[in-house]
Amino acid sequence: MEKRVLIAVVLSIAVMYGFSYFFPQPSSKTAKLQVAQQGISSARQPAAGTAATITAPLPAALPTSQAPEREVTVETDLYKAVFTTRGASLKQFVLKKYREDTAKGSPEIALVNGSSPLTLTSSADGFPIDPNATFTTTSGNVAVSGTDKKDIEFVWTSAQGVTFRKIYTVTGNGYGIDLNQQLANAGTAPVNGVLRLILANKVAAGSKTGRYEVHGPVTLSDDKVVSLSIADLAKGAKTYDKQLVWTGFADKYFLNCIIAKDASLASAQVTQAGAGVAENIVSSQRLTIAPGQTATVPCRLYFGPKDLEILKGQGSRLEEVIDFGWFSVLAKPLLFALKFFYSFTHNYGLAIIIITVILKIFFYPLTHKSYKSMKEMQKLQPKMQALKEKFKNDRDAMNRAVMELYREHKVNPLGGCLPMVVQIPVFFALYKALMFSIELRHAPFYFWIQDLSAKDPYYVTPILMGASMFIQQKMTPTNMDPMQEKMMLMLPAVFTFMFLSFPSGLVLYWLVNNILTIAQQAYINKSLKEA
Repeated sequence: MEKRVLIAVVLSIAVMYGFSYFFPQPSSKTAKLQVAQQGISSARQPAAGTAATITAPLPAALPTSQAPEREVTVETDLYKAVFTTRGASLKQFVLKKYREDTAKGSPEIALVNGSSPLTLTSSADGFPIDPNATFTTTSGNVAVSGTDKKDIEFVWTSAQGVTFRKIYTVTGNGYGIDLNQQLANAGTAPVNGVLRLILANKVAAGSKTGRYEVHGPVTLSDDKVVSLSIADLAKGAKTYDKQLVWTGFADKYFLNCIIAKDASLASAQVTQAGAGVAENIVSSQRLTIAPGQTATVPCRLYFGPKDLEILKGQGSRLEEVIDFGWFSVLAKPLLFALKFFYSFTHNYGLAIIIITVILKIFFYPLTHKSYKSMKEMQKLQPKMQALKEKFKNDRDAMNRAVMELYREHKVNPLGGCLPMVVQIPVFFALYKALMFSIELRHAPFYFWIQDLSAKDPYYVTPILMGASMFIQQKMTPTNMDPMQEKMMLMLPAVFTFMFLSFPSGLVLYWLVNNILTIAQQAYINKSLKEA
């Protein structure tokens, strides 16, 4: 849909003005893997890749549990999460502030769902760890609010004496979860291996609507963000093993992500693991743990909305998961402005209208200059036609005569086009800000428009937009021949058809922009006549 808009706008501008003017007719730094042991000072810690020497006895290892699976429920201000002792995994993650649709009683968004293959589990390469083992925990159900924090700890011990601890730290008012995976070797022989986290996600193949309009694996590695489509994933596994910062799955509005801490993650392999399921297998650096030593692999989890401010607060350049395109330097301020005006109006539709009005006022001098130049070019049209007829067999002579005519009347042939070109980056920046803004999701305007991120259910605004575009065209000065004018009259119909399925927030912006442009044209035409 983005490409269609880009092509349509560029072609329409080229057709509208081209004939009239040109023809008379992070970076990120790699840190060492954290190797932690309680009671050891940083001066005594060994180099990365080895385990720290223990100067105090290991904490007592809890016995391996053969008990049935038990669930631990965590409820915060923002979400409800369910952990299970089976593999000490995250089994369910439900957002409290977001629902599937606008219908009354609609279910809350489940980013991780225990009844489907959306899970976060662990495995290992080399370490004696059973990914399906039943862990023990002393944690009960937890309720956390505000800035309070709470640890949920799971413990399992292998027959070889390796104790595996997974400690989740949750905060009441944040979506981020700290995860420390700790290995303690109480055996008699060294152990060597890699810890892995497996993030599974469903594949919504062929879906082009709602939150799955844009979805797939996304990774920040080697100082660049790489987004894959489901079609890309079907071609084979993708591996990222250079300066891995974060990796996960994103759709249009939400993100499931694993974030490295202190370069703790070495690689990620994204693969399609059967029908309807994709897996992101995230591996730690390789660890060697001698008897009596421990090592910790820290990371951070994020399951939540693709809200620019929230993502930026997580650090690790996580906000770059939102693709604002070429004009992100403009799109971000426009998005902040949208939220600023919403704080006063409490209606994102009104906020869009206010931003549109401000942009029109800001660009008024350029618009005035553009239409003035177009009017002057229109006045010269008879003389241009005469020169064309006079030098019809000598193109060079005709071009020289035309340039002399421009100089004589102090007319710039590009004067009507360039001011409009300057506004194109702002238009596309605002388009991006509105198109992928979670703030517009399920945000009501007035009357029949109850979701600015969805299409107008009755197609009223797209039809009004097309009609306003037609009126705007009829008011715009032109030097086109009758055939070109007929071609131009097709553009409103093309745009109307294209905008039928666009989010109503975008259509609202374009409609208001057209109405303001019509008012500007009427005022400018009147002032030029009086002058």
